[in-house]
Amino acid sequence: MALKVERTTIGRWERGVQSPQPWQRRGLATVLRVSLDELDDLLRRTTRCPDTAIGPTVAAGRAPANVELVPATSTSEDAREQTPAAEVDVIHAAIPRLRRALDRLDLPDDGPTRTPANLHGDIISASDDRLQSRYESLARRLPDLIAELARAGQLGDATDRRHAAALLTLALRAADGIAFKFGYLDLSARLIDLMRSVAQFAEDPLLLAAVAYVRTETFFATGDLDTAARALELATDDLPALGTASSSAAFGALHMRAAVVAGRAGKPGRAAEHLREARRAATVVPEGIYQGTAFGPASLRIHELAVAVELRDPLGIERAAAWQPPAELPAERRSHYFIDLARAQLTLGRHEDAYLCLQAARRTAPEHTRTHPQVRQSLSTLLRTHTTPSTGLLDLAAWACAR
Repeated sequence: MALKVERTTIGRWERGVQSPQPWQRRGLATVLRVSLDELDDLLRRTTRCPDTAIGPTVAAGRAPANVELVPATSTSEDAREQTPAAEVDVIHAAIPRLRRALDRLDLPDDGPTRTPANLHGDIISASDDRLQSRYESLARRLPDLIAELARAGQLGDATDRRHAAALLTLALRAADGIAFKFGYLDLSARLIDLMRSVAQFAEDPLLLAAVAYVRTETFFATGDLDTAARALELATDDLPALGTASSSAAFGALHMRAAVVAGRAGKPGRAAEHLREARRAATVVPEGIYQGTAFGPASLRIHELAVAVELRDPLGIERAAAWQPPAELPAERRSHYFIDLARAQLTLGRHEDAYLCLQAARRTAPEHTRTHPQVRQSLSTLLRTHTTPSTGLLDLAAWACAR
C-alpha cells in the first residue's frame, strides 16, 4: 500500500493504541486528504495507550483479573502523580485561553501592567516551572502573563520595549513547552514562529540562538532532519564572538542539539564533530541555565547518551550508564537521561534495567515523563515482551496512559 506499513500497524492506528511515527505522518495525511495540523489533532484525541493486549483495562487504571495495581507512591509530596487526569484537564482547559492571548498580542486587553523590570521575576519563575516540568502550574498563569507582557511591550522607552520583547520570548518558550509535549503541534509551530519574530525586537543574538535550539522540535516532529541540521548550523554561524560564558553556552547548546540531529539521521561522523565543539564550549562554561537552556558538562553528557542511543552505539551507552545526572540539573533534563537510557537498555535486551530507568524518570519529572512519546514506546515494547507483566510494570503503563 501507499504507506508501506503492515495492515496490523494500520489497525493499531485505527484503534488508537499506537500513533504513527513523525516521518510517517506526511504520507498518512496525504492518503487521508487532510492537513498535517488536522492529522495531529485527530491523533492527539484518539491515541490512548501503549500497544498491548491489556489495552483499555490499563488505560483506565484497572488491572486484569487477579492482578492488583500497586500505587506509585503514598507520600504527600508526590500526590500529584496519583491524579494525572485532573492535571491534564487543567492543561487542556488552558489551551483556548493561551490561543486567545496569542491572537491579541498586538491588541492586548486593558489591564494592570508592570514594568519589564518588575515582570522579570515572573518570567524566571515560569522558566523554572518549564525546566522542572511543572506544567499544570505553568498552564494556569501563562495566558495572563503573556497578555501583560504584550501590554508592557507597547509602553516605555526603547530599552523597556526590548526588555519586554526578551521576556515575552521566554514566556512563549514556556508555552511551547506545554503545547509540544501535550500534542498541540499546530500551536507549538505557531509559538515558535512568534518566538522568532518577538526575539528580533529584543535585539539579542543569544536569544535568537535559543529560539533556533527550540525550533528543532518542528523538524523532529516532521522528520525533516536535513533542514534541522541546516538551521542549527546557520544559527551557530550567526553567533557573535562575545567571549562570554553566555555566548559559549549558546554555541555549545546548538552543537549538542545538532549532534542529536546527526545521530538520528545516522551520521556518526557529523555527530562526533558537533559533540567535539560542544565539549570545547563545556570546558569554559559552568553548568547553568542560559537564555532558558541548560548547558554545561552534565547537560552535554546527557546529550552524548542521546546520540549513542540514536546511533545504537553499545560503547557509548555503556559509558553513559555508568554515570548519574546530578540533582542540581533541572528535573526535565534529568528525566531525559533516564528516558534515553531506558531506550538504550531495551536495545541491549536489558528489560528489567529499562523498567527501572522509566521508574527513575517518573520519580524525577512525573509530568514530563508521562507526556513523552518514547516512554510510551518503551512501555509498549516491555508489555509485548512480558507474557506475565509485573504489577509494577502494569502500574507504570496505567499511569502513563492517564492523559
